[in-house]
Order: sequence, then structure tokens, then C-alpha cells
Amino acid sequence: MTDDSVVIEKREHALWITINRPDKRNAINAGVVAGITRGYREAHDDPNIRVIVLTGAGDKAFCAGADLQSTGAAFAFDFAKPNVDYADLLRLAQSATKPSIARVNGVCMAGGMGLLCMTDMAVAADNVLFGLPEVKVGVFPMQVMSLLQEIAPRRLINEWALTGEPFDAQAALAAGLLNHVVPAAELDTKLDWLIKRLIDKSPTAIRRGKYAMRAIASMSFDESIAYTESQIALLAMTEDAKEGLKAFAEKRKPVWPGK
Repeated sequence: MTDDSVVIEKREHALWITINRPDKRNAINAGVVAGITRGYREAHDDPNIRVIVLTGAGDKAFCAGADLQSTGAAFAFDFAKPNVDYADLLRLAQSATKPSIARVNGVCMAGGMGLLCMTDMAVAADNVLFGLPEVKVGVFPMQVMSLLQEIAPRRLINEWALTGEPFDAQAALAAGLLNHVVPAAELDTKLDWLIKRLIDKSPTAIRRGKYAMRAIASMSFDESIAYTESQIALLAMTEDAKEGLKAFAEKRKPVWPGK
């Protein structure tokens, strides 16, 4: 499915969501937010989809942030609405129960950093530059901070957000923003390697596991351990768990019912 801003494509068990504005460095506008949102919802409605891949068209940019060429439209809000569409997208991604991977093929800045942080894993080309340059145009990465603070060290976030200076892929890897950094020519090979290691696992275990990880994020240890001990008991009753244990005993690959 294609529109002006986003391409949504099924590739076997992966749903690819591609920001399709390479001439604008895949900058975010209303169409991009709507398209990514639609992709996440389609992925969750399709039982054959096991993983979401988020990327940008071309090889120059993953996403350069909000489209600042629209004469301030990126910051023209409807103050009658309590929620902002971009923030709602980040909320949607946080509550998603299918795994997602950012394929970072080019520059990743500002709001693009939020899209990176909303995914579960990320693979980047080694020539990519990252940054939070909002202070250079008189704003601040407010919504991005909500996710970034759970991933990167506070001192680094302070420097990135307060100076607005870019940093490279190796710095992003060291800060915990990325899982893998590879030469650009090897980006899709590494991505395929990671996808294959997701789609052969139990979809039920992944679904319930992601839900549980989200639930315990703000719990104390005592709350978390009480919650998770009940969750493992429930998980053991699923058809996937029964098949997985049976396949292990029979020394064969499991055939997941997904239930």
C-alpha cells in the first residue's frame, strides 16, 4: 500500500514501513505520522506479520526530524486537542506487542530520534549521523526525551539536547541507541539476520513478553516479581508453550500455533 509519504509493504513475515520523502530527507509531516500509525495497526491486525521494520527511502536519511520547510506547520498545534499526533504515535509504539526494528540507513535527527527510540531494536549503517539539533531553531526535543531517557545515559542526553551537536554511529552504539552498526553495504544482511531470529520464535511468548516488559517498567521489584510470577504461570498454559516443550523433548523444531 502506497501514498505520498509512506510505503507499507509485506515481505514474508515482516511488514516494512518506509518513510517515502527522500527529497526532504524523509522529514516528518502529517502524512508520515499517519502512515507509520497505519502500518503499526496493520501489522497488529495481521497474524502472519511477526516483525515491523521502520526505515527511510533512499540512502541519505532515515528521518531528519520535523519538516521545517512548511513555514512553521510542524509546530502549528490544535490546542483544543489534549494529544499531539506524533506523541500518539510514540504511545502506540510503546504499547505494541509485535517486535519492531529500525533500519537506520541515513541521517537520524530530532523527531527521527524519537522514531528510532520507539522501536525495540535498531541496526544502523556506520556512516550515519545522529543528533538532537532542536535548540538550533529555538525549540527542544520534548517528546523524544520521553523515550530517550529510558535508553541513553543522562549525561549524554544532556550534551546532545543542550548543545544540539551531532554524533556518529559508534557513539550511538556505545550509548545504547543501537544494537548493531555495520558498513552500509551490509545493512540489509544484518537486518535479515535479526529478522530471522525473531520470526522462528514463539509469537505468543513475544506478544506476552513485550506486554509484560511494558507493564513492569515502572514497578518496584516487589511489584514486578509478584506480577511476573503470575505471568509465567499463565504463559505455561498457552498452546505455544506446550508445543515448544514438546518439540524440545522430541528434538525437533517447533511449529508455533501462535496461541
